[in-house]
Amino acid sequence: MGNYIRFDWAMKRLLRDKANFKVLEGLLTTLLNEEIKIVNLLESESNQEEEFDKYNRVDMLAENSKKELVLIEVQNNNEYAYFQRMLFGTSKLVTEYINRGEGYDKVRKVYSVNIVYFSLGHGKDIVYHGKTEFRGIHKNDILELTPFQKQTFKVDAVSQLYPEYYILKVNDFNSVARTPLEEWIAYLNTGQIAESAKAPGLDVAREKLKIDNMSKDEKNAYYRHLDNIVILRDNINTERAEGRAEGRAEGRAEGRAEGRAEGRAEGLKEGKAEGLKEGKAEGLKEGKAEGLKEGKAEGITSVALKMKNMGVAIDLIMEATGLSKKEIEGVSKLK
Repeated sequence: MGNYIRFDWAMKRLLRDKANFKVLEGLLTTLLNEEIKIVNLLESESNQEEEFDKYNRVDMLAENSKKELVLIEVQNNNEYAYFQRMLFGTSKLVTEYINRGEGYDKVRKVYSVNIVYFSLGHGKDIVYHGKTEFRGIHKNDILELTPFQKQTFKVDAVSQLYPEYYILKVNDFNSVARTPLEEWIAYLNTGQIAESAKAPGLDVAREKLKIDNMSKDEKNAYYRHLDNIVILRDNINTERAEGRAEGRAEGRAEGRAEGRAEGRAEGLKEGKAEGLKEGKAEGLKEGKAEGLKEGKAEGITSVALKMKNMGVAIDLIMEATGLSKKEIEGVSKLK
C-alpha cells in the first residue's frame, strides 16, 4: 500500500480536473453497477463551498452522458437531520435544472451519493440504496410504466424517474475488501489503496492521488486539513462521551427518584393492607372478649332470676352467683 490523498480533499482540489474524471467515473460505475461517463461538473446552490464547511463537508455535482445529475457529498460531522438534508439536496437540483415553462418530461434524473464518516441511522450494512416505488396497498403489486412511457423516457421502471440515494457508511468497514465496491470503501475509509485492488478508478487514483506528487504548499494545506479532521472527530467523541456520562448521571438520578416514589407507593399499599389485617385481628379479639364477658354476665343474671323465682334465699343466691343483694333485687328488671 502507498499513501494517498483522502477522497474529500481530492474532490476539492484534484477530481474537478477533467483529466481526473476517471477516478469519479470508477467510483460511480462500481456503485451504480453500470458504466458512468462524466461529461462535466456543474455548480449548484447546494454545492457551493462555505468557509464553515471547509473540512466538514464537500459537495460535487456531476453530469453524466445521459444528462443525469450525480450529487456526491462527503460529510465528516455528525448531523442528526442528514436524511432530510439528502432530500433537500435532490429537491433543489430537480427544480434548479429545469427551465421555466418546460414540461415535466424535462425533469432530470438525480443520483445522490453520500459518503458519511459518522454513524447515520441504525443498520448493519455499510452501503444502502434508496429509491421510490409505488406498491398497491391491496394487491401488493408494483405500479409499472406503460409501453409508451418506457419508450418515451427510455427507462424500465417508475423508480428510474425519481431520485435515487446511496449512503456509504465508510467508518463501519473493518474487514478485508473482497469486492470492487469494498475496495472503494476501504480506500474511502483509510486513504490506502491495496496493491491487489482492481476496482474501476482505483488504478487511476494510484497514479493521480499520491501525496508525494503534491507540492510543498499543497502538502501543508492537506496536512492542515487532516489536523482539522482529527480535531473535529475528537470534539465529536468528547461530546459523545460527555453526553453518555450526563445521560448515565441523569438516568441514575431519575432511577433513584422513581425508586423512592415506587417504594413509597408500595410501602403505603403494604402498610394499609397490614393495618387492615391487624385491625381486623384486634377487632375480632376484642369482640370475642367483650362477647364472652357480656355472655357470662347474662348467664349469671339468668341463674339468679331462676333461683329467685324458686324462692331461694337471697344469701344463697349471693353466694352462688357472686351478685350483690341490690343486683339480685333488681334482676327482674333486666328480663
